[in-house]
Amino acid sequence: MTDLMTAIDPRGLIRDSYVIEGITAGECRSIFLDWALFDDHEMAQADRIKALLDHYGEAAPDHPMTIVMRAGLEDQAQPKRRGGRKGRVE
Repeated sequence: MTDLMTAIDPRGLIRDSYVIEGITAGECRSIFLDWALFDDHEMAQADRIKALLDHYGEAAPDHPMTIVMRAGLEDQAQPKRRGGRKGRVE
């Protein structure tokens, strides 16, 4: 694993998900959430996800973790109004 991958995925959660045979999308979502919530990193999360996709996703484009990480990028790109007072009052 490169130094960048070690910094982005210090516990190797994402790396390990790619070697588990028969891993499901639900298991990948759980691993991804654990990875996303655990790490306090200087690099923006979207940039870290892109780096992981570049490193792992190109070799396994149909892997459930690749699909989960792509979805994580899409969700970040589409902010939605959540309501509340701040959304109604200028």
